[in-house]
Amino acid sequence: MGKHIERIERRTLLKSLAATPVLLSPLAAGCANHGSSTSAGTLNIGQISDSVAFFPLFVAEEKGYFKDEGIKLGERPRLGTGAKVAAALKSGSIDLGGGVLTDAFNLQKTGGAGGTKVTTSLVTEYYVDIVIGKKVRAPGDTAGLESRVKALVGKKIGITGPGSGTEALVTYLFDRIGKNAKKEATLVNLGSAATSAIGALKSGRVDALSFFQPIGQQVEADGSGRILISPARGDVADMMGALHGVVFTTGKLLKKKKDEVDSFQNAIKRAQQDVQGDPDKVRELLEKYLKDTSAKALDALVPMLRREMPQSPEVEKRPYDTARKFHLESKLVAKAPTFSEIKG
Repeated sequence: MGKHIERIERRTLLKSLAATPVLLSPLAAGCANHGSSTSAGTLNIGQISDSVAFFPLFVAEEKGYFKDEGIKLGERPRLGTGAKVAAALKSGSIDLGGGVLTDAFNLQKTGGAGGTKVTTSLVTEYYVDIVIGKKVRAPGDTAGLESRVKALVGKKIGITGPGSGTEALVTYLFDRIGKNAKKEATLVNLGSAATSAIGALKSGRVDALSFFQPIGQQVEADGSGRILISPARGDVADMMGALHGVVFTTGKLLKKKKDEVDSFQNAIKRAQQDVQGDPDKVRELLEKYLKDTSAKALDALVPMLRREMPQSPEVEKRPYDTARKFHLESKLVAKAPTFSEIKG
């Protein structure tokens, strides 16, 4: 009972603070790019795209959970790449960034204020797939991973951009067979728009895609290709159960917005529990979120999301350590913080 009253009091305080004008001195205004530029009670949240990882944010907004928890959402930009999300965090134009763990590691490398902090677990499987067009000759799903990766050598492979989780998967898979993806394939930067990626595959501009869900499901649904390799379905044993989709920030921003982030976590937890609830209701929400996705692809996605998404946004050690090991062993990053160092 006491905790419930405390939460109500904190929400009331946040609402009161949000309604209070904040006057910045010239010095404070000049330093705005080193911390949050939003008032108390408000969160600006930037994310890479509208991939399935960020579905819980949509659910929480659609069902009013953020408002229930006493926080106001400000800007919600889709920034296209993790590098742009990290840059926005460093400038203070957003408070929280939605991306993949690779993005959080890259922010740590560039020296985010107060260090990088991962606040929220969104997906605990690597939800990027390798998708091939109809003209690519490759072995079937029952073939060994090595033979499937070899089918990509010499091909044009679409990724979202440099330093992304989509590039990371290609790099890792090629490294497993002793190949350098940047030398023995052509990586084509396509940005994060699903229509552009699928269009590039259909037109032959690329032979394959390394892209987040639901791109692979959409391609299979319209018959323009198939998923060749999917870590999320268990094709890459070393990557199973890895923390992938996350919300992250800097230590300085987290310190300033601790109460708002706690409320954000409560809202996301409610949304994640909805994802684990009635499949028909999940599908209705997913159809609103992924407006241009076919019925067949949506049908395939619902059970996948229920397997891939945790029931709580709490960042846990085992999925984090699995992802950290993958990043270090694949040389995707030279250094990676320990669980205690990065946990928000």
